[in-house]
Amino acid sequence: MRDIVRLIVWAVVDLFRSRVAIEAEILALWQQIFVLRRTAPKKQTFGAIDRLVFVGLYRVFPRVLDALAIVRPGTVIKWHRAGFRLYWRWTSRPRGGRPTVSLEIRRLVHEMSIANPLWGAPRIHGELLKLDIAIGQTSVAKYMAKRRGPPSQGWKTFLRNHADGIAAMDMFVVPTISFRLLYGLLIVGHGRRQIVWLGVTAHPTAEWIANQITEAFGWERAPHYLIRDRDRAYGNVFIRRLRSMGIRDRPTSPRSPWQNGYAERLIGSIRRECLDHVVVFGERHLRHVPLSYLKYYNEVRTHLSLKKDAPVSRAVERAGSILCRPVLGGLHHQYVRI
Repeated sequence: MRDIVRLIVWAVVDLFRSRVAIEAEILALWQQIFVLRRTAPKKQTFGAIDRLVFVGLYRVFPRVLDALAIVRPGTVIKWHRAGFRLYWRWTSRPRGGRPTVSLEIRRLVHEMSIANPLWGAPRIHGELLKLDIAIGQTSVAKYMAKRRGPPSQGWKTFLRNHADGIAAMDMFVVPTISFRLLYGLLIVGHGRRQIVWLGVTAHPTAEWIANQITEAFGWERAPHYLIRDRDRAYGNVFIRRLRSMGIRDRPTSPRSPWQNGYAERLIGSIRRECLDHVVVFGERHLRHVPLSYLKYYNEVRTHLSLKKDAPVSRAVERAGSILCRPVLGGLHHQYVRI
């Protein structure tokens, strides 16, 4: 600050001096600059005041760049541009107005618009108000996912909407302690992956399978579609029973077990989690063991596809001490609060 005052004082004094004296002083100053450039280090240090003086002189008299000796003209121009940016940054600083929307809320709006393609900005805005999130409807429209075409549901949603009306069935073989073969019949619903029926027999005929279908669904709870393989056990009696119950028969293609993936995967779980650890004594014993597993599978066992819930929705217990209950003789356990 003292340098600026001194510079201003000398500028006022120069107004009353003769031109010859001023020229002589300028020559003396130039000679001193030449000596300093020879003896001083190559890189000079400039403070904020020094830069402000040079920039001010350049702003008022642009031709002053020709007289610069200890600093390059480009450096002065760079200082001027940096000051210009600082000035406009200060001028454009926020002065109140609409509050900014946090990143978390912006992501939530984006995710809601993707998960609900049929929702518009008013619907999403209403849901956010119910979540006590204060945001304007125009801001919601701004942060929604942009779509090129009309809104449409995804394949995952489309398949989930039709899963409740689809059931699948399959048969599996279980050897007994006497090497006798027994047959199990599995029926599973696609909606919640729930085991609807488990039947056991030594002679799987079409009449027996048709009766199992009737006992599993009755005449009022029958699904719209039933997926099965092309086993010869499903005879004409079975097909006529499906038609009389209003169920559309959907056999898979030959040698394509993947088309009945839910039933095949469930049979694998029954074997790995139950039958591979039990020696079956007979038909009565086999009928008891899968029924115990059916109750455990539907009411206790959590599933990844159901977001760690059971097919028969299992409530979250928050109070009480934890008690361990054995299932299938201790092969599995159920943990509850009492």
